[in-house]
Amino acid sequence: MARRHDPGRRQRIIDAALRVVRDRGLAGLSHRSVAAEADVPLGSTTYHFASLDERMVAALRQANQDFDALLAARDGLLDPHADLAGELAALLGAWLAGERSEVELEYELYLAALRRPALRPVAAEWAQALADRLARRTDPVTARALTALMDGICLQVLLTDAAYDEEYAREVLARVIPAEPPARRAA
Repeated sequence: MARRHDPGRRQRIIDAALRVVRDRGLAGLSHRSVAAEADVPLGSTTYHFASLDERMVAALRQANQDFDALLAARDGLLDPHADLAGELAALLGAWLAGERSEVELEYELYLAALRRPALRPVAAEWAQALADRLARRTDPVTARALTALMDGICLQVLLTDAAYDEEYAREVLARVIPAEPPARRAA
């Protein structure tokens, strides 16, 4: 019997893993649940991903790419004349205004790195990519502080079911951004 060529199968499995985690949490993630969700044979999941950690890494990397696309669409983040705090607050507002289950999914995968060491490098990639982008507008220390603050604001909104307050976010983010960027260190 000839093997059926299905170039999109790996991506369908990743998408199915994301749906399973979104709908059932990490506890519901298994080779079987993903195979059923993706409508593929069970063997396909183990062919493309040797372990659940490997599949979770792929799912977290996909979530990182989705957030990076949202970042890339925000031209004001790179505009040296734009209000950086306002741009970041608007970015968080756009992200949190989307499908809440999608944001929760991304954080569930991100926080899974606490117990799954295989996820830590991918979780760190997200924070570093955001800090690198912000360092184009400010110094690296401030960029990391802004990244941590944005993360904290999002977690508080998700954990408390509070409405996102964009003006509050802009105000606290502005407090971290120095009026004059510190002199960049010579390389």
